[in-house]
Amino acid sequence: MSGSPTVRAGKAQSPQSARSGRRSPWRRWRDAVLVYREPRVLAMLFLGFSSGLPFYLYFQTLSAWLRQSHVALATIGMLSWAGMFYSLKFVWAPIVDRWELPGLHRWLGRRRSWMLLAQLGIGASLVFLSTSQPASHLVPVVLGSACLTLFAATQDIAMDAWRIESAPDEKQGAMAASYRLGYQVALITGSAGALGLAAGLGWRASYLIMASFVLVGIVTTLLVREPQSTAAGRKSALSEARATEWFERKAHWPAPLRHAGARVIGAVVCPFMDFFERQGVTSAILVLLVIATYHFTDYAMGSMINPFYIDHGYTLAQIATIVKIVGLSVGLFGVVLAGLLIARYGVFVGLVLGSVLILCSNLGFALLAHTAGPTAIGLGLANTLDNLALAMQGTALIAFLSSLTSPKYTATQYALFSSFYALTGKTLEGTSGFVAHALGYVHFFVYTASLSIPPLLLLYWLSRRRHDFNAGKLVSA
Repeated sequence: MSGSPTVRAGKAQSPQSARSGRRSPWRRWRDAVLVYREPRVLAMLFLGFSSGLPFYLYFQTLSAWLRQSHVALATIGMLSWAGMFYSLKFVWAPIVDRWELPGLHRWLGRRRSWMLLAQLGIGASLVFLSTSQPASHLVPVVLGSACLTLFAATQDIAMDAWRIESAPDEKQGAMAASYRLGYQVALITGSAGALGLAAGLGWRASYLIMASFVLVGIVTTLLVREPQSTAAGRKSALSEARATEWFERKAHWPAPLRHAGARVIGAVVCPFMDFFERQGVTSAILVLLVIATYHFTDYAMGSMINPFYIDHGYTLAQIATIVKIVGLSVGLFGVVLAGLLIARYGVFVGLVLGSVLILCSNLGFALLAHTAGPTAIGLGLANTLDNLALAMQGTALIAFLSSLTSPKYTATQYALFSSFYALTGKTLEGTSGFVAHALGYVHFFVYTASLSIPPLLLLYWLSRRRHDFNAGKLVSA
């Protein structure tokens, strides 16, 4: 990996970092902008698009299709559990981290071979979903959604590792911002684009056309280079101290079982123990709590937002134009702004600002739900704030999680961290239909706004411990 272990652990400061503290504010802003010219940062635009394309096609656009097919809110909410693969990707991340795909590995390397396999699976899943008929048969929808999220989560595991290993720590903010920019374009494509196509051509044609956009990720994966850290090879599981010790203690076991057990220790146990040893138990638990709660609001309101628009009287054309095109386009500006702010002021400021903005945006949706009928201006304002908040939240969290990983276990540890917020968030999302039905939309959005308070409190406690917290750049130099 490009960044050294000591820098990533926060125990040493490079000469470059020391010099950066003496730079003028103007040069800091200039350097924050110029980093986006680098090829690997530009490549993240297209890889971010590949990662973001399936997300709204499952989590939001599909819910509009289901609601138009008169599927109950509670059922729509529970169907979100089909996306639990996003939450459980840490289970097979050690395989992606270490296992070489036959044939593809020699051609593309470890990271790119897994990315290509996942992208082909995403395209096939979207084609399968296009043949579904939610009004009469929900089982194919569930199966197609599960396959889509399984391959999408696998792509994220490999892609996150590629991103972290392709750039040093000081450029992870720019890599995250570029990724989120491409991701935001994909959200517009998979929401406004898909809804607009569905309004004119029908849902089948819409999902078939979306499947063709998977080619963006496939072509980029074939063009980018494999990170040097993975191209050079990884240590064997037996080289890990714990794996070696375990292997020696089990000398009486058959050789195949000893080797298999040592691989499990090295691939699964060691990454988790490494994180707790580097951070300390108390700080590690506090970090995990921040990660677990940070996206509560986003997940809780996610699968209910399109049903709310439809129930409140908005048409698919209005949703596609105002919500998806206008709102998500604002998110493009928000991602650029988030990247610059994080580069200038640090990850901690971005994390706090993202939580505050998402809280305010959900209160804005509560006001919108309180109106007597659909208003275009209110819809535009609520979505503008919401997309600015999501851009800041997503960019800050990606940069934060990237700083927590060890070069030895990039994919496994990042998958663990991202699974923490996905697992808790998806569990909460599955109940959102019941809560919205019981409270009504006004009080439902007040409830989702309140879910941003716990991570803000945890971030405050985390900032109080920043002097003995060694997990990356929480405040600017």
